[in-house]
Amino acid sequence: MNLKSISFVQRMFRNYYEQEYSSNSSLLMIDRREFGFALFEGWMLRHKSLKHGDELRKFLQNSVPSDAYCSCAYYEDPEADMDKKGWLGADLVFDIDADHIPTPCDKVHDNWICGICGLTGKGFTPSKCPVCGGEKFEVKTWPCEVCLNSAKTETVKLLDMLMRDFGFSKRDIRVFFSGHRGYHVHVESEAIRTLDAIARKEIVDYVTGLGLDVFFYGLTKRSLRETPSSQVSPLSKLGWRKRVALGMQNLISNAKKEDFRKIGLKKNIAETILQNRDIILKNLNKGTWGAVRGVGFETWRKIAEHSAKLQSAKIDTVVTTDIHRLIRLTDTLHGKTGLKKVEFPVSTIEDFDPFKRAVVFKTGSVSVLVSDAPEFRLGDEMFGPYKKQKIVLHTAAAMLLVCKGRAEVIE
Repeated sequence: MNLKSISFVQRMFRNYYEQEYSSNSSLLMIDRREFGFALFEGWMLRHKSLKHGDELRKFLQNSVPSDAYCSCAYYEDPEADMDKKGWLGADLVFDIDADHIPTPCDKVHDNWICGICGLTGKGFTPSKCPVCGGEKFEVKTWPCEVCLNSAKTETVKLLDMLMRDFGFSKRDIRVFFSGHRGYHVHVESEAIRTLDAIARKEIVDYVTGLGLDVFFYGLTKRSLRETPSSQVSPLSKLGWRKRVALGMQNLISNAKKEDFRKIGLKKNIAETILQNRDIILKNLNKGTWGAVRGVGFETWRKIAEHSAKLQSAKIDTVVTTDIHRLIRLTDTLHGKTGLKKVEFPVSTIEDFDPFKRAVVFKTGSVSVLVSDAPEFRLGDEMFGPYKKQKIVLHTAAAMLLVCKGRAEVIE
């Protein structure tokens, strides 16, 4: 970012915190939390304690951070060193980010550079560089609608698990658009507040399906020979038994031959399944696996395991297990987009539109030099694509491009 761009972003952030931001009164036990702030000067302020929402608002107005966070944990002394804070408990927090979900649009708008050998690539960032094996990358991403819809799908699956399988009510759960490429889910309940990192890891393993053995679902070589009357429909069960069954039904109902081939089934077996689709679905609903010649145990195992993978929720596992985690503050601005973190009711997630609800800067225009940017939408207006061009844009669009490193302010 050049100096004009930094000045522009900082000035607009200041205007927001002075004119539009309201006290974060919904933050539970605010005086027991640690606050952290990433500043435009390039350093991080942590171990800050604030007593109430008005004090937080004034701090944001005076310091104007690029990003603002608070702990999911509660402490006796939030300003003390970490080992002396006196941990009292923590909310159960989930981060669902498109960065962890491969999507077909990645190759269009995302690229990466290996921090060791300089190899470049497009699309989903590998865990290790294919040339030198390095694990550090400079990544350039974009918050497109396909990415955010994929994150929303994972969030819906997570919410369903939290309510149906764990028994949390909508009153216990808060849902947020992060302001960038995903969603946050907070569970605020005394039932989970004092869970340690190991217990939270058990929750993570459950929602991600880690270590799930599909054999518990009833898939055995014997079950392939049993008649439907001797089985109990898995759809009448709870938890992963029902989820695997639903996943299998969805897969067999909608998959094409190439979909079965991708999960390792031979061509003739895939064709057999498609030819007997109705019979298979009827039998699965009754609780039996067999009755189709040529579709054996290993085939059903692959289908069940793939179905379980589709039913799992893709979350950032590190965030949930970290009982000291800092999480972005509600209604504050995201330094990588200029959009704000927005809370919305659990029941409205399907209709939530981040490109309308999270847009802050709705007036004015700015001249920018865009290096490259894909087509994107803010509100009801489409922008781009742009490539090495000067253009006058609405403030929100210019802010997004500047914060994402795709443009610089030129006046």
